[in-house]
Amino acid sequence: MNILRDLIHHELKEELHSYTRYSGGCINEVYKCKTNIGYRVLKLNDSDQFPLMFSKEIMGLNLLRESPFRIPQVYRTGEFENWSFLILECIESRGVNLDPILFGTNLAKMHQMTSDSFGLDHDNFIGSIEQINKQQKKWFDFYTSQRLEPLVHKVYNQGHFNKNELQLFELLYHKLKDLIPQEKPALLHGDLWQGNLIHDESSNPVLIDPAVYYGHREMDLSMLELFGSISESTIDAYQQYFPLEKSWKDRKDIHQLYPLLVHLLLFGKSYLQTIQHTLKKYI
Repeated sequence: MNILRDLIHHELKEELHSYTRYSGGCINEVYKCKTNIGYRVLKLNDSDQFPLMFSKEIMGLNLLRESPFRIPQVYRTGEFENWSFLILECIESRGVNLDPILFGTNLAKMHQMTSDSFGLDHDNFIGSIEQINKQQKKWFDFYTSQRLEPLVHKVYNQGHFNKNELQLFELLYHKLKDLIPQEKPALLHGDLWQGNLIHDESSNPVLIDPAVYYGHREMDLSMLELFGSISESTIDAYQQYFPLEKSWKDRKDIHQLYPLLVHLLLFGKSYLQTIQHTLKKYI
């Protein structure tokens, strides 16, 4: 592929020997590139459509770098021809398994990194959707106004919701204060599904593709449970370091509403029934 060869030569002064496209990327084209020096991860997208996406990703990676997690190094970012690009360190497991205890401990330590407010000092992205991070003091206010409301209206405008769903969400907003226990803001990965958790050759957990902000820590845990599960070893290690409020698993569907709305916007109505079920559970 000429763009990969030319970009790597121009930016890194390296020669491309081979490449493989990673599966699963819905927003960016992501490639594992072998050069004369080693392996690199190269991410591409349309520079006109998503001009700020990679700069926001780097800001998120830098925040996560302050946590105990290993975070890929950033080699280069910018624009090349009509592409935005991001070149990252390639981290591979080489056949070993993730250390579930270390993951639980690191996640707990990251969630103890706090701020005065929920949100962030800049907006970013979750997938291709702009994520607004206007800072607020109360989680239920932030979750309502910065996470649920904007996406609910987008979904309604797309025709996936009718006025009944809008009314159910309005009723839910008023109940969040009593449904979710108060906690200090926690540094979140923000898009912590299983595909954004990898590990290196020493079993150390590695975080990629963040949508960082300070939020309720049950958001990250609920996201992990949405498309997979968390091992008991991970939860036990987390609880030993930073105990969770009781019945957190009973509340996970509330915090899964945000990623479900994201997926409904990006991928269509197959996520609608789960959202409706959660709304009816609490209304």
